[in-house]
Amino acid sequence: MSIVVFGSINMDLVATTSRLPVAGETLTGEEFFQIPGGKGANQAVALARLGIPTQMVGRVGTDSFASELLYNLHNSGVETENVSIDETVSSGVAMIAVDDRGENQIIVIPGANGQVNQEDVEQLSDLLPEATALLLQLEIPIAAVVAAAQAAQKAGVKVIFDPAPAQPNLPNELYSLVDIITPNEVETGQLVGFTVDGEETAAKAAAVLLQRGVKCVIVKLGAKGVFCATAEEKFFVPAFPVDAIDTVAAGDAFNGGLAAALFEGLSLHQAVVWGAAAGALTATKSGAQTSLPDRFTFDEFLKERE
Repeated sequence: MSIVVFGSINMDLVATTSRLPVAGETLTGEEFFQIPGGKGANQAVALARLGIPTQMVGRVGTDSFASELLYNLHNSGVETENVSIDETVSSGVAMIAVDDRGENQIIVIPGANGQVNQEDVEQLSDLLPEATALLLQLEIPIAAVVAAAQAAQKAGVKVIFDPAPAQPNLPNELYSLVDIITPNEVETGQLVGFTVDGEETAAKAAAVLLQRGVKCVIVKLGAKGVFCATAEEKFFVPAFPVDAIDTVAAGDAFNGGLAAALFEGLSLHQAVVWGAAAGALTATKSGAQTSLPDRFTFDEFLKERE
């Protein structure tokens, strides 16, 4: 059995500079990094590093980034046989400028991610009979996300959906296809139309999302913790206190930890704890996939905090 991740694969091109440029200005930067990213690929790597058999379905282009992206996934333990190479476009790229205060400007070129369609859903469908869960995000076309969720529901496979990057007007039909939705507080606010800034407002938002047909709502509240609600239970898990350096991919790590725990047969409460631990650990290192913990580091982190 395995977990299937259906989503984006990007190369992040990161430039650091003392301050961000204004329109028409050229600045001399400080450092440059090229880091594999994309929410789908991040979640796949998060799972594989925790020792979970993981299949990635998505697209890359035919450029030099593609081979590096595929190598990095494979090297992390992710099965990549179902990643298609699209000869019509570039691989997905995110161009990121970060200043000394941690503020950033990002331009995302979807490239091959924007071409994901029914063909990819059919490839995905072939993997579902051997899958326990399907992880979805929003860096590929929404029609493909809905079709993938429909295929998973038909196959009896649990759908774990991270509605990021935030889109306020998701198709109503998507909610009833989702077993677990995992927005952060900003994304939750955009989904429900009011500010979510703590446990009380998270509970109110969760009630709205449950009413729309989602079976389980998990609201990631950053350093405040995590709120979880189903029709049967509600609970809050405090955040693990860490010295956060960079929260990039912390949300993806959360989904990886959550899905890994469920794959291993743990309770929903314990799965949320695993998600919180994976997210906290990831925030202690910089970069996207470079910051995702391996199983030994993860187990030691949890053991020290029991």
